[in-house]
Amino acid sequence: MKRLITVLLLLYIVLTVYPVVSILAGSAPPFILTPLATLAGFAFALLHAAQRHGWKNALLMLAVVFIVSLAFESVGVATGWVYGPYHYTDKLGPLFLGLVPYLIPAAWFMMMYSSFVIADRLAPSGWKRWQRVLAIGLAGGVAMTAWDVVMDPMMVAGGHWVWEVEGAYYGIPLQNFFGWWLTTFAALTIYLAFGKGAKTVPFPLLDRLAIVSYLVTGLGAVVVALAYNPAIGLTGVMALTPWVIAGWLRTSDNRP
Repeated sequence: MKRLITVLLLLYIVLTVYPVVSILAGSAPPFILTPLATLAGFAFALLHAAQRHGWKNALLMLAVVFIVSLAFESVGVATGWVYGPYHYTDKLGPLFLGLVPYLIPAAWFMMMYSSFVIADRLAPSGWKRWQRVLAIGLAGGVAMTAWDVVMDPMMVAGGHWVWEVEGAYYGIPLQNFFGWWLTTFAALTIYLAFGKGAKTVPFPLLDRLAIVSYLVTGLGAVVVALAYNPAIGLTGVMALTPWVIAGWLRTSDNRP
């Protein structure tokens, strides 16, 4: 399964890089690449989680993230709570109850998993269980939100969703970022409360593949932002870089 995990990561990188190159070259990438990249990243995350935690815990995490993210997003679109008033367009495919694209929970899992791996590496292994649960939920939420700082403006510019207010951050309400943190914190703490946690990492550098996934996802939005709005791109670099570096350094000790 280790080889398949690596292949899926490479496929995800290709499907992420190609649209970026197309946009920078002045041509619109094929629509199908967005869902294909998301599904490749999703498959990578699920198999990585199964290798790291076992299938039972991997599927539990998937179920928790799917339910929590879909519930939060549905309430958010319907009421304006959680993230602020917004709605999705049809660019991401069919909508659940006419509210949220079915692809969205897969995207949440894809990115939340890599954020979780980084947070899990950073949380001291000697802490009590409840301390680690809170630390991973808190840090994982911030790592996840760091990605949205650069991704959200680019996705809005691409017409994937529309904010119904003129927010303080390039048209995006600041409430949105709290909502991202809250969604991630809720999902991770619920999972950690019921899951048994990670088993021994099958090979020392397994988690670095998850960190590469986190980096590639962020870089895709950062590169486009640097070309069209350098301020957003630089903000993304500053938000994402500490998590990538810290997570990478924490895998050097080869601890499980």
